[in-house]
Parts: sequence; C-alpha cells; structure tokens
Amino acid sequence: MVYEDEASRIEALTKDLVRVKSINGTEGEKDIGLFLEKHLRAIPYFKDRPDQVISKVIEGDPLSRRSVFALLKGHGDSEKTVILHGHTDTVGLSGYGKLAEYACDPDRLAEEMKRLDQLGMLDLSDEVRADLYSGDYMFGRGTSDMKSGDAVFLVLLEELSESNQLKGNLLLMLNPVEENLHTGVIDSIDLLLDLKEKYDLDYVLAINNDFTCPSSADDRFLHIYTGVGGKILPAFYIHGRETHVGQCFEGLDASAVAAAILDRIQLSRDFCDTEGSEATYPPSVLKIKDLKQWYNVQTAAEALVYFNYYVHEESMDSITKKLLKAAEEAYDSVENHLNEEANWFFQLREEPYQSIHYKKKILTYDGLYRLTRERCPDTDIDSELERICREEKAKGTDLREIPIAMIRYLIETAGMTEPAIILYYAAPYCPHNTFQEKDGELMEILRRSTQKVGEQYGVEYKIHPYYPSLSDSSYLRIDDDDRSIAALRNNFPAMEKLYPIPVEKIKKLNIPAINLGTYGKDAHKWTERVNLPVTMHILPELIREVLGQIFE
Repeated sequence: MVYEDEASRIEALTKDLVRVKSINGTEGEKDIGLFLEKHLRAIPYFKDRPDQVISKVIEGDPLSRRSVFALLKGHGDSEKTVILHGHTDTVGLSGYGKLAEYACDPDRLAEEMKRLDQLGMLDLSDEVRADLYSGDYMFGRGTSDMKSGDAVFLVLLEELSESNQLKGNLLLMLNPVEENLHTGVIDSIDLLLDLKEKYDLDYVLAINNDFTCPSSADDRFLHIYTGVGGKILPAFYIHGRETHVGQCFEGLDASAVAAAILDRIQLSRDFCDTEGSEATYPPSVLKIKDLKQWYNVQTAAEALVYFNYYVHEESMDSITKKLLKAAEEAYDSVENHLNEEANWFFQLREEPYQSIHYKKKILTYDGLYRLTRERCPDTDIDSELERICREEKAKGTDLREIPIAMIRYLIETAGMTEPAIILYYAAPYCPHNTFQEKDGELMEILRRSTQKVGEQYGVEYKIHPYYPSLSDSSYLRIDDDDRSIAALRNNFPAMEKLYPIPVEKIKKLNIPAINLGTYGKDAHKWTERVNLPVTMHILPELIREVLGQIFE
C-alpha cells in the first residue's frame, strides 16, 4: 500500500525537522530529540504501545541530548528485525553569511536566495542557480544531511504501522552527535542489546539513508553502499629546538616540521587504502598549530598537526609504519632546508658555517611510553598519566589535545632534550563495517531491489562496498581484527577515558549495514540541497522493496 500523498508528507516533515536548528554541540540537539519523541508518540500504533517508543538521554551529557527509538512489531512471530537508523544533528551555519538567519527555513531561504540573485548580490554557479529555480531541490542546512532521510523513515514507519502488512520487525533509531564524536550511537549499543533480548529480535540488517551525491557533474547513477569504511585520527606532536629569531639557524622550528608533515601527508595517494575494489579518499588535515601560549620572538618549541584518515582494510601496523616514515621524511626535509639556507647565508656574510644534525627521536606514543619506563623503572608513570588526563579533562581541554600534556610528561621524565616527533591516535575512531561472505543473500536482495526500482523509475543504481563518508553504521559491526585494535589502543593515550569503544559489544551485535541514501548536493556547504523527486518518491519505494524481500 503506497499513500498518494507520501512525497508531500515527507517534504513537509523534512521542513519541520530542518526548522529545529539542531546544530552539533548546541541545545538544538536536545530539542530535536524531544520533537521526534513527541511526533512518534502521536502515531496511533505507538499511542497504544507507549513502551515501544524509547528516549535515551546520553549518559553524562551536559546538553541532555537523546537518541530516540521506536519498535514496530510485524504480524506473526518473525524475529527478523531491520534497524532504520539516522542522525539528527547538523553542522553549523558558517558560509551562509547574510543568509544564516534563513538557513533552517527552506521556504524563506529559497525566496531570499532568488531575491538576492535577481539583484546580482549572490554569487551562484550555473549548476546551483539551475537547481534553485528548477523546483526539484530543497535548500537548507540539514536538508540533505540528513533530515530528509529521517523524514523518509518516520513516514514509512507510520504507513507500515497502519497497513499491518509487515512480516518482520522494524526498529527506528535516530541519534544525535553524529557530526563529530558519534556519541549518540555508541551510547545506544547497550540498549540495542537489551531490546534484542527483551523482544527476541534478530538484527539482520541496518539501513542508513545518509546523504549521497553525484560523483561528478555528469554522473547519471544513484549510489548505494553495502558497508562503511573506518576512520582514524593520527596526530603528530612535534618537540623542536627553540631559538631567538636573531639566531634563527641555531634551532629547529616545530612549526616548520608540522608544515612539512602536512605537505607530505595531505591528500597524498601514498596513504589511500587501496585494499579491495575501491580506494579510500586520501588524508585531509583537520588542524595544524604551534603550541605557543603568547607572542614572543622565539621560534616554536612545540607544534601539533592531525588528520582525518580513512581506512578500508589496511592494518594499523601497516598504517603506523607509513606515518612514522612520512614523519621522518618531513623532519629530514626541514633539517636539510635549514642547512642549505644557513650555508648560503653565512657564505654571503663570509662567515664559517657547520651543518647541524640533531639526534632526533621519531616514535609512536607506545614507543615513548616504553622508553620512559625503561629509563625510569621506579617511577609510577601510570598513576601520573592518569592524574594528568583527569586534570586536563576537568579543565575542558579538547579530547584530541589532552595527550599533549601526557606526552610532555613522558618526554621530561625520560630526560629527552633532542627534537622529537610523537605519533599518537585520538578521537574519534570509527571501525569499518563491511559486507562479509555470509552476507551474499543480502547482496542479492539489494541487486534485485535496485534493478526493480530502477526500471520502475527509469534510473540506474551503482552498488559500492564502502560509504565514502563517515557514518554511525561503523558502530554496529567491527571488522578490525584483535591485533589491529590492540595496535590502535596502545598508541591512543587514555583511550578508555577519552573515547571508550565497547568493542566486544559491537562484535556481539555484528549487524551488516547498507546506505540507501537521500540524494542531494553540497552537504556541509551553504548551498546544501536535497533532490525532491529522488528522495521523496524513489527512496521510499526502494526501502519498501528491500524490506519486502528481506521479510519474505
């Protein structure tokens, strides 16, 4: 049974969701959870079964952000259960400029964009302008990523609850905090296990419909993903040799080393995981800075640089070796450049110059920890590291930078004075969740469903093994082996305190995931927009077809 007004209902609900300004890290994330709970409890099926709508506040969250669940039990006694999951937060409004006040009101935003465009006051590309006037796109923050997807799930859930034709079970899970730390879904893992036991649920598949987009201007395919790649965050702490700028050749600038590491790793093909049929996107720098606390005329003694690093199948040992090698190459390039320029300078002044070559140390965090224990066997290093971590957390230090204080302590305790680069890993860590050999039946269902819906609507689907962005699906199944996880833990300072991942519980869930996806353009940009015909008409039919085949 397909409702004639389905697309208009999804469109209207999308606008309602977008108007709740649920920017990551703001009170709006709590507001949208409350909105969703109220919406679900108003559905007749759940009015009669209030205990099957669950609002779970994230433990210890200062904003009281919550994940919202709704369990729709099918007729009969089937244990088969599909999880429909999405996220409810958005990124901020940077880039919108004078349009920021309209960014969460799709109708007013479109009107204002057209008005400014007609006055020649808005710089739009030909593609964006064509989409704006076509009537096929809804503009606004969160329209594509991914409130239209949440709306699709909510409308489908209500329709299926009314039709009473569902031969299996659906569990809707809508989580906050996806756009940075994935805290919502991580906090939900225990509840997923509890619901599984309470209602005898067999989780056979998780469907996410986070945003998808064309890969190029002439891409004619709609894209489906049968898993999600992983993500790590490698960080380099650089300990240089400070000097007065009047003796600039007598030190080693930590900032220069950080810049060289950036130049070596940023967007480099050498760090694409090419295992399997598709390569990951290369690393992107997320932060680079020196660690000076105030202005002076001394070169930087310390610096930090860290990267977004996608992983498909490569082991942590292999990745770590590549990153350490890159750090050494970057260090050598800075030292060589220093000596080349100093040699020219002092020749010009007709003064002697002797090349500088420091005894450098390039280590992992675990390597530094072991070295410190070796040099200071009687020191209670672990207790001191725990104290430092606790105090830095209490001060509100960024999770990615708390390890810096721990590394400083280790370097000082070990008596290291030489320049050093310490590689460590920081939050977030997203495991990779991919289809396995036993998931062959699901793959066949997906192929049949996309072929049938594609023929019905005159579109073509392309199926890929990895969702190319980050997704909460990472925390429903974990493919990393024990050795790789151990290698990560060893070099992730205070991981259990700063970013605890319940690995064994995720292994117990072991839920394969697919991303069917809203279809839009420019997620995270001010021109974010969702395609209405694909997302409001075709996507619900595809999800229905997949569910029908799974539950047959």
